[in-house]
Amino acid sequence: MTEPNDARVGLYIDFDNIVISRYQQLHGRNAFQRDGIRDFDRTRRDADPEVAAKLAAATVDFNAIIDFAASFGTLVVNRAYADWSVPVNASYQRQLMSRAVDLTQLFTTTTRGTKNGADIRLAVDVVEDLFRLPDLTHVIIIAGDSDYIALAQKSKRLGRFVVGIGVAGSTSTSLAAACDEFEDYDSLPGIDNSTATAAAAATAERPKSGRRAPEPAETAPDPTPVEARKFTTIPMFSHTDDAQFDEPEADDIDPQLVATELLVRALQIGHAKGDADEWLNTGTIKNQMRRMDPSFNEKPLGFRSFTDFLSSRSDLAELKEDGPQRLIRLRPGAETKR
Repeated sequence: MTEPNDARVGLYIDFDNIVISRYQQLHGRNAFQRDGIRDFDRTRRDADPEVAAKLAAATVDFNAIIDFAASFGTLVVNRAYADWSVPVNASYQRQLMSRAVDLTQLFTTTTRGTKNGADIRLAVDVVEDLFRLPDLTHVIIIAGDSDYIALAQKSKRLGRFVVGIGVAGSTSTSLAAACDEFEDYDSLPGIDNSTATAAAAATAERPKSGRRAPEPAETAPDPTPVEARKFTTIPMFSHTDDAQFDEPEADDIDPQLVATELLVRALQIGHAKGDADEWLNTGTIKNQMRRMDPSFNEKPLGFRSFTDFLSSRSDLAELKEDGPQRLIRLRPGAETKR
């Protein structure tokens, strides 16, 4: 894994592209437009609970995306492009801001929204950054649109390592080929697709008329947001019906649990870049944890060293010494332990 002193990363998120693609991956082609998600506000009392449940099931875990991007090096550019006045976009604002994402505002000028505006603005910013920041080593584009092929090719010609992340079924194969590395959103470490898969199956079983077939004792879907991954420190939706844009109170957060979740995610990412049973350098894992959460420090948690911290999590991770090096790997099945 590249160390932070060697790599400086620019992360560019075509927000509408990934959110719309995820929703339509689960609920069918053109479902985003058909369900009126762009103008849907789930906090309203008259909001359709069925649509709210579908939207919750399609929640995009941007924490997993940002964590994966941080595995390539230090994030020096971190931008998301969207019209943030739209309710579905605004619901992610607190989460993204807590990860130091620069929310670039795009204003809607047509009935089709800001799609082309995002493509052009993102591409212009990347090219500008390539010349303005000569030490930028990696360009990570979160989108699956074929419009970004030329951008990926230009970035590679200028000597940058290009990574793409898109949603399966909505990604151009030519864009994937134009990147040095391309990942499907579903394959990112920590993404739990079990609930989303169930929601997609339920959508597929509905009659084409759009009405549900009568079923005995059918349980209404829960409109609350789905936890998009087992290990998360930031809620996937940043506000609820009762308290908008509220973050958890400090007294409600267990710092030991947060640190454990951070460790597991760092190990997941490390293993994803190599063999599942590969031993990883503990220094590399600590660097990854600090990139994911710069506030991490084992000493306030009561540990004299990072090794002591790791030893306290022996039920989740194995440690061994290889000469002067200390190595670590995730125990099989550790993802299910809390």
